[in-house]
Amino acid sequence: MQNPHRLQMLEAVIASGSVQAAARNLNYSPATVSQHLKQLARETGLELFTREGRGIVPTEAARELVAHASGALTELRRLDRTIADLRESPAEHLAVACFSSAAQVWLPGVIEAVRAHHPQVTVEVSLNEPYGGHGRRHADLDIRNEPLDDPPEPDAPRLEGYERHPLAVDAFFVVLPPGHRLADRDVIPLQELQDEPWIDHDIYDSPTGRIISTACRAAGFAPGYVARLDDHHAALALVEAGIGLTVLPRLALTGVEERLPVRGLTAPEVRRRIVVHVRRAPQPRPVVQRALQTLMQLSARG
Repeated sequence: MQNPHRLQMLEAVIASGSVQAAARNLNYSPATVSQHLKQLARETGLELFTREGRGIVPTEAARELVAHASGALTELRRLDRTIADLRESPAEHLAVACFSSAAQVWLPGVIEAVRAHHPQVTVEVSLNEPYGGHGRRHADLDIRNEPLDDPPEPDAPRLEGYERHPLAVDAFFVVLPPGHRLADRDVIPLQELQDEPWIDHDIYDSPTGRIISTACRAAGFAPGYVARLDDHHAALALVEAGIGLTVLPRLALTGVEERLPVRGLTAPEVRRRIVVHVRRAPQPRPVVQRALQTLMQLSARG
């Protein structure tokens, strides 16, 4: 088994670009970092760096090694943080992974209800779109999007070690710049937007973005993006500036209709399914059950 400490050093050197920079970042001497890298090269039998001028360049083998080790290193860092939490604060924790609109609309009510019954709980929220939800600990609740044409129960996609619960079906709408020529329409066929400038709020191609792309392909076109971002609030600012339009689910449109024209879509309708995956445990945790119950109540209100 490889020494994770040495793998972390290799990762740091590749990320920072030099042994000296990595040593400063890790608070080690350059000699210590170099010694660990040499030992890692001996243990793996791999050439990790080559000389280039006065510096070093990671080999393809080194990059691939770090790429494969990154998941394990993330889990080890998470374990270290969990141990520190347990040592410093033994209070109960609730970990939630979700996308940003769910965090904005539903989680305030969930956290309020949970803390009313469990006042010592600490709630950790991490974003799983587009960042993967790598919080300090494994999520107890993981709220996700699915395409509506994914297989229905019992064949719908699941996370290993979790139970899946459908929450809601959420329609998508087009958000138009002020004074747009289509603003007098209540519902707009998707194909009529093919020649418009689009603003992408999902540059990392998470499920929400894939649902929009699939709908556009079904309407016979690919959007012409003039800007691509990873935040729907920033995308809405560009729409408000008149740069282009964007397509967002209802849950992400809180307060938007007060500022911008929001219109329905047809041919095809664009929708998503929202589900929550609940982590299995030998004994049900009351704090998790309370959070799930509240989440299902809030999502049922539409």
